[in-house]
Order: sequence, then structure tokens, then C-alpha cells
Amino acid sequence: MKNNSLILNGMIMFVSFALNSTNIDNLILPEGFKISVFADNINTPRQISETESGYVIVGSKKGDKIYALFDNDQDDFAEKKILIAEGLKNPTGVSIYNGDLYFAEIDTIWIVKEIDEWLNSNSKSLPNKTVYMNDLPSETWHGFKYIDFGPDGNLYIPVGVPCNICIEPQTKDKRFAAIHKYIDGELIMVADGVRNSVGFDWHPLTKKMYFSDNGRDWLGDESPSCELNVIDEEGSFYGYPYKHAKDVIDPEFGHLIPTVDKKFVDPIAELGPHVAPLGLAFYDGSVFPDKYKNSIFVALHGSWNRTKKSGYTIVFVKLDNNGNYLYQEDFITGWLSNESAWGRPVSPFIMKDGSMLISDDKYNVIYRVSYKS
Repeated sequence: MKNNSLILNGMIMFVSFALNSTNIDNLILPEGFKISVFADNINTPRQISETESGYVIVGSKKGDKIYALFDNDQDDFAEKKILIAEGLKNPTGVSIYNGDLYFAEIDTIWIVKEIDEWLNSNSKSLPNKTVYMNDLPSETWHGFKYIDFGPDGNLYIPVGVPCNICIEPQTKDKRFAAIHKYIDGELIMVADGVRNSVGFDWHPLTKKMYFSDNGRDWLGDESPSCELNVIDEEGSFYGYPYKHAKDVIDPEFGHLIPTVDKKFVDPIAELGPHVAPLGLAFYDGSVFPDKYKNSIFVALHGSWNRTKKSGYTIVFVKLDNNGNYLYQEDFITGWLSNESAWGRPVSPFIMKDGSMLISDDKYNVIYRVSYKS
């Protein structure tokens, strides 16, 4: 009976992988690139990180668990799935720093010390997790967390607004509509007027922070555009709720602009209306062609309220040597066909081996993108 169960499980895994392979055959990439399924049957995977030992840590939007994934044979498919924590609520954000694992629910960030030591120990019990901080807003609207440590060694945390368009929440609580860094038990605002950022990364050379921002809804199919921004000066103001994209004045709050004693900073790139940019990653590896070095991959999760769907792609944003915007182009397409989307990319992550992982919280897989000339 045990052997029959093993055979059945193997058949289920094979069928699942075959179905995934069939769908990813529809994905279109530049010449020389290959995409494959790294892990499947992952509950709404979101942010990705990697430990020094090569374990891939993944967050979840709708699940209550954090897992580590491991590819024993260094092929395209993760063979081990190790439970790290359970009983959580929307644990979307994950980050590794100095050997420790940090993962974020909506209002709480946890830490597991020396995560590789536990993973390599084959322990039968879950690792000890402790609260790193638990005083973030608990609102679920735009509350999913994306976290990471910057070049300065501080943890960066965005807090979206709990609405489509509003001014009262951030007036009463300065944590809303902003990105912060956490220093000595205090949130220090680094970007203000940010509606909902679910992705950021730092330029490998300039060390400046670049972040995505989701544009507001219900101004029509073509407005406003979602944004890619850069922080040249900490504490800068990016326009929400008064102004969107580069030139869209909000019909409800735009008339207040003359009373706002702040310098408005425009995005460096408009990514398209309602495309919902989420995670982004600078390519700092040495495997992809030189064209991609020190420039950005952005996951466009896709529209939900547009007459004709937009997004559902990975776009590449080319920057010059100083980090200035040059152009953008599609890098992966094919999740959307005839107004039907079978997948939604969430968060790209560059592995130590130079390949790129991408989470998909609709198809419940993690892809691996590799390159061979």
C-alpha cells in the first residue's frame, strides 16, 4: 500500500508538472532565454529571498505558512519543501539579512535567527521565531508587505493607504502612504505620497532606491499610469493623493496642491494604466547579456478594473550608467491571451547563480528564467 501511495504521489507530481509545462510553453521571452517551473503547488507565492546555503524562501498572499524550497540536483525543479512557520496571516514579505530570516504579516515582522543552521539540521520541530516589530497598521487594503534590507543595513517597509483615493488616513497617521526604514525601534520615512508600493530595490552602483507604485482607480481605462520612482533625496514627496503619474491632477484632491508645502517628485517612468506593478529587481548577475546589467525587471501583476486588460507581463526597464531612465520593453509575455489570464507575475528575484525566479500568485508556481547564448 505504501508503494502504491508513492507511485500515486509521483504520478500527481508528474501530471502537475506536465500541466505547468504546457502553460509555460505560451510564454514568450527574448532569444536565448528559457523559462521553467522551479516549484509548483505553492499557495499564492509572493516575495522571494535566498539563503547563503541556497534555500529559496517564499512568502504567501492567502496562505498561513512560510516555506523553504531547495533544488538538490541544481536542475530546474525544487525537490524539497520545508515548513518554517505556520499559523500566520498574509505572510507576503520575506528577506534574508546576515544569516537571519525576516518575514512579514500585515502588521507584524518576525525573525528566525541563523535560518541556514536550522534548515541544514533536518530538525523535526519548527524553528524559534520571535517578533522583530509588531506596531504596523493592521488594515488589509493595500496592507500586504514587501520588505528588504538596504545597503545601509536597515529594514525598509512600505505602508499603503487603506483606500483607493483618500487623504484622512495619512493625515492622522503618517505611516500611511509612505515607505519607511526601521532604525532603533522607530520608522523613519524615506518616501512620502506613495499610494501603494509592493516592490523596491537598490541600484547596484549608485545605491539609490527604486520603487514601484500602483496608480489610483476609477479615472477611466487610460489614466493614470502606474509608476517607477527613484529616491534621490530621502523624505521626498511623490504626489499622492493630489497628483498621479507625471501630469494627472486628481479631480478630488488636486485643487489642494497650492496649499501643499512640498516639492512634488515625478516618476522616472510611467509603466501603463492599471498594470499594477509589484516586485522589481535589478539584475546584478553575470549570466544574462550585458544589456541587462544594472537595469530593472518589473512584474506587472495585471489590471482588474480595465475594459481591456493590461499588464500580466515582466517588463525590462533600461537605465544608463548613472541610473537614468532610457527605455522599457516587454521581457516576458503570454500570461494574458484573448482577455483571459492564466497567470499573474508578482515578484522577480535574482539568484546567486545569476538566474531569475518569478513568483506567480494566480498559477501558484515559481518560475526560473535562465540564459544560454
